[in-house]
Formats: sequence, C-alpha cells, structure tokens
Amino acid sequence: MSEYRFCPQCATPLQLVAQMEDGGEKQRLRCTACGWTHWNNPTPVLAAIVQYRDKVLLARNAAWAGKMYALITGFMEAGETPREGIAREIAEETSLSVQELNLVGVYDFQRMNQVIIAYHALCEGEVKLSPELVDYKLFGYDEVKCWPAGTGHALADWLRGRGIEPQFTDWTRR
Repeated sequence: MSEYRFCPQCATPLQLVAQMEDGGEKQRLRCTACGWTHWNNPTPVLAAIVQYRDKVLLARNAAWAGKMYALITGFMEAGETPREGIAREIAEETSLSVQELNLVGVYDFQRMNQVIIAYHALCEGEVKLSPELVDYKLFGYDEVKCWPAGTGHALADWLRGRGIEPQFTDWTRR
C-alpha cells in the first residue's frame, strides 16, 4: 500500500486500521500512539503531447531500461498551476517554448497511484534534451503508437480529436 512503515511524528510502527470516514469505512496506515494517518492520496502528474514541426515528439527517459518513448511528464512545483507546470517541464526537458497549450483530459494511473493531467502543447525552438532524457523521436500523427496505460490514453484521445484512429502497441508481444 505504501512505503511508510513508521509514523513520521513519533516513530511508532504503523498499522493498517479501519475507521469510519465520510465515504464509509476505510483501511489506512495509522499510528496507534499519536493518531497520525497516511492518506496515500494520488499524486498529480503533468503530461504533454508535444506537437513540434507538425509531428508528435516522444522522448526516452535515461532511467528506463527499455527503448520506450513517451510523453514529456513531470510534477507540479508548489505555487504553480498545472498549465505553468507543464510549460516549465517542456522547457526544462526539451528547451522548446510553448506557443499554445490546451487541456486534453485527466486520467487515472492507479498502478503508480497518480492522476495525470494531460495537455496538448504546440511548441517551437530547437530541441536540447535535459540529462533526464537520452533521446527523442518525431512521429507522424498516423504512425505514432499509443500504449495501453496512463499517458497512452491521453495520446489516443488527442489523436481521435484530430480525426485519427489511434494504433496501440501490443505489450503482450515483448
């Protein structure tokens, strides 16, 4: 359920305890000594479908073992809006400037306990990748392949909005 094992306030081992809450009974990690609760709420993640030179830019993260390419993603900083955050992430990771930014949708990604806020970003400039990314590729709208999870659903919805039926990768053939 979580990486928490001990209470961050008093160091007592946490226990899975059921309690009544507004929505009914919930089991959460709780401290039986001081009452601290680990809520384990999903983390908001920002994602961008970067449209660059009339293609979709997908990038490969340096930490990934495989050869997968994905959307530009990142976390919001305190004090910024989701729009400001994704524009900052695009600039930090690709050096591109955002000319237009539109919300595509909000997607659950329960495997990572995240909520993805996805945008379409029309971008200009010259790509210079941050050390976080090792490569990027540009894909035509009819040749980009979506993945059946998280940000892949956002890419599929954006393609459908452009009148293109998305193609999905088959992860079972790896």
